[in-house]
Amino acid sequence: MSFKYTGGITALAFGISGLLGAMTPAPVSADAVADFYKKKRITIIQSSAPGGGYDMYARTLARHFPKHVPGSPRVIVKNMPGAGGIVAANYIYNVAPQDGTIIAGLQRGAPMAQIMGQKGPMFDPMKFQWLGSVTNEVGIIVVLKSSGVLKLEDIFTKTAIMGTTGPSDTQFYPALTNNVLGAKFQLVGGYPSATLVHLAMKRKEVDGVSQSWSSFKIGNRKELAAGKFAVLVQLSLKPHPELTKMGVPLIFDVIDRKHVLPEFTVKEADGFFRLMLTSKAMGRPYALGPKVPLDRVKAMRKAFMATVADPGFLKDAAAQDRDVSPITGEEVQQMIAKLANTPKDIVKRVEKLIQPKGKVRMVKIALAKHTGKVTATKRGGRRIFISYKGKEVKAKVSGSRTKVTIDGKKAKRKAIKVGMTCTFTYPSPGSEAKRVDCKG
Repeated sequence: MSFKYTGGITALAFGISGLLGAMTPAPVSADAVADFYKKKRITIIQSSAPGGGYDMYARTLARHFPKHVPGSPRVIVKNMPGAGGIVAANYIYNVAPQDGTIIAGLQRGAPMAQIMGQKGPMFDPMKFQWLGSVTNEVGIIVVLKSSGVLKLEDIFTKTAIMGTTGPSDTQFYPALTNNVLGAKFQLVGGYPSATLVHLAMKRKEVDGVSQSWSSFKIGNRKELAAGKFAVLVQLSLKPHPELTKMGVPLIFDVIDRKHVLPEFTVKEADGFFRLMLTSKAMGRPYALGPKVPLDRVKAMRKAFMATVADPGFLKDAAAQDRDVSPITGEEVQQMIAKLANTPKDIVKRVEKLIQPKGKVRMVKIALAKHTGKVTATKRGGRRIFISYKGKEVKAKVSGSRTKVTIDGKKAKRKAIKVGMTCTFTYPSPGSEAKRVDCKG
């Protein structure tokens, strides 16, 4: 590098100063990020309902994240389910503060929905500032053996009824398998979360579900051990050791001329699934809004990766039997770029193929009512426990979505006290209540 001397000591000094400034970037104070966060609270807006895999990963992350963020702010989780994660993605992108205090816990199907031009997304996934993912997910399609479908080959001649939560993995992969390979899955929608699909399976209302293996096995260990389920196929770009040991085939094992419908070539069918499974590989992604300052983005990315490698976090996840195989924010960004750069004609074809043919029957979730004496409250009324038929059951109480009354009058959840008689109206014990009605 050189500069031209134009006369005078002042000019020379100015030139040297400018040269040194160009050679040495202005230092960014590490304390600036810490000073910002130490007086703030970080909120993870989780785009799924309470109780599922996405939610549990977010809450585990929140317990360990603060010690790795400069300033050690408190971290809480708020659920914002809807439209397969699109409601939360729209909020983070367009409404939430862009200062680094709001983290998006997104569903991996949400970016794909925007790239495919589906109605609803009002965001550009390339402009989210991705922090990373806790894990690289492997999906499955699983059914009750009582359905008569015992292996993947059976679904081409027999029918299985699949519960879905809307435009998410629960819908995309059964529909894609139907439309490309000729499977006979029938989809039933209206379930707020995969956890409630599991409950519907236990009630024999539906036969199966498509979701992540890590989440399914945690909620259904007894049934899996008892041999009640048939895991039909692995949905992944590479095989999962545990599933392979169980003899579960990879989806690419059946993408051949025997199974691919006549209107597609084998190469086309293979490409459709690989495109979708690139999205699957994003696992459980987290992001910041598009306008968050870069120094905070850098600090939060570093904190995220430090958290998912933290022994305390790993022990916590292991106690829940949750897989941890993290990927960086930069890797997520590259995956999304690959998806976004896919030729539009292919994207349009896949967009149609992941939609169910015909009208999907919608169910109305039956809510249970349990009444009993309050035995305990936790976290300012966020968890309420009652004694019901000799057993202690709990309900999650949202500050915005759960209606709380005491003696017929609207009340705050923190006003519920031990000894009151309360009625939970909720999908099932342990889930978020629609109403909590108490008597003082």
